[in-house]
Amino acid sequence: MTYQKNKSALLWRRVGWALFVVLLLATGAGLYGAWRILWRPNVEPSPFGPAYLYIRTGGTYQDVLDSLERHELLQEPATFRWLAERKGYPAQIRPGRYRLDSNLGNDALLAMLMQGRQDTLEFVLDAFKYKPQLARQMQHQLEADSTHLRRLLGEQYRLQRQYGVDTTTVLTLFIPGRYRLVWNTSAQQFLDSMAAHHRRFWTQQRQRRADSLRLSPAQVHVLASIVQRETTKPEDKPVIAGVYLNRLRRGMRLQADPTLLWAIGNFGVKRVLNKDKLVDSPYNTYKHKGLPPGPITSANRQSLDAVLKPAQHDYLFFCARPGGSGYSDFAASYAKHKQNARKYQRWLDSLKIKR
Repeated sequence: MTYQKNKSALLWRRVGWALFVVLLLATGAGLYGAWRILWRPNVEPSPFGPAYLYIRTGGTYQDVLDSLERHELLQEPATFRWLAERKGYPAQIRPGRYRLDSNLGNDALLAMLMQGRQDTLEFVLDAFKYKPQLARQMQHQLEADSTHLRRLLGEQYRLQRQYGVDTTTVLTLFIPGRYRLVWNTSAQQFLDSMAAHHRRFWTQQRQRRADSLRLSPAQVHVLASIVQRETTKPEDKPVIAGVYLNRLRRGMRLQADPTLLWAIGNFGVKRVLNKDKLVDSPYNTYKHKGLPPGPITSANRQSLDAVLKPAQHDYLFFCARPGGSGYSDFAASYAKHKQNARKYQRWLDSLKIKR
């Protein structure tokens, strides 16, 4: 009898252990399945750094899946789809540029996408001369529609009411440099952002400097655009700015070659001819006194500050220095300037540069 009881107890213990093991395995399998679906890193690692998922405005859930598959961004797309559909992501698509680090699991990835926590990008604004060039720069780096931006840049009333500029001076809002923007910035948001950066540039100190020169901020931008086209040498910029300011104070014409090249629509020429100076344009500073009506390029911070802090001197003339160094020779008298100009012209002749 005792033997039977012991045998029965042993059997039940074995059954209990078996059930415990089965339960433990089932729990382990469940935990593993949950870990695999929710938290296991699912972004395909890359030796080139983090991947990016771009979701266009108006994009659908299928667009997201197609992009993930086409660019092979996930290790297990099926687990992502399974969790996404149970979390309701197909009805919560948010456009943007999302950074996919390799340690992201499905749960964290979906939380980021559903909350719209997109990554910003570094938008590089290069100097430009014409509005279509700006529109192309924007379209190459952002989702925004370049046609919409060009339309906004041509709306005179809106520009005056919102930004205090017109269709001619609107280029003064754009200061070349590096900016942080979200990829799905619209054309209107882009314009607002550039205008906000412009306002931040114009501190009270810079405004006081402009006032001391008897120039408005827009006029500072116009003069800085000329200085920028004249030289790339930082040390020459304040000196050239001083030359033009001396001319303005004396009521002399600026006679700035870059404005003439803007008027004839050809910045590529090496030599300005007398016939070029006859062109009928308000940008022809050989014919018209004062500053041209608008900038001939988007002036960067260095050029703007060169105008706001010009070198103090009595120079009224300058010309490019022979040798192609990019520096200029300055003169206070026209006679000295003619000597400098002849040296430069002889150097051009030696290179057989006629135009």
